[in-house]
Amino acid sequence: MTTTPPVRQIRDISGLLDHASHVLATRMASAFTELGITPRAYCVLFHAQEAERTQIQLAELADLDKTTMVVTVDELEKAGLAERRPSASDRRARIISVTDAGERAVERGTEIADRVHREVLDALPEPERGIFVSALTRLVDGHLAEPVESERTVRRARRARS
Repeated sequence: MTTTPPVRQIRDISGLLDHASHVLATRMASAFTELGITPRAYCVLFHAQEAERTQIQLAELADLDKTTMVVTVDELEKAGLAERRPSASDRRARIISVTDAGERAVERGTEIADRVHREVLDALPEPERGIFVSALTRLVDGHLAEPVESERTVRRARRARS
């Protein structure tokens, strides 16, 4: 018996976004090797420099689990880019403070991240760049803003460790 393979009626957006996210993450990780930190470490430093924040707040902003956050802050402290300080308002909480060297890393890291993103957008024709970013922002801020409940656990794609 010969069967006809299924034909998709709509392009596989999940596959496209997964692939694009993975490739962008590899490009970003590669670019950050020149700075000697990971994109994850940069993200934590960036948000720590924005405002006085606890490890828990930074983990949420950087979308990191508790264990990964502790390891990341340990790496930042060892590199002299950040330090843990007791919170003035909650002595159980730790504030992540960015050192002078950390501030320089954030400045350079921002240049690197902007360069990688610019390279991606430059791959599109000029008139499509703003439309692409606007449409993606609208989806992420709207219809794709929050995960939905599911009986089955949906795991995030694994990211290569640097």
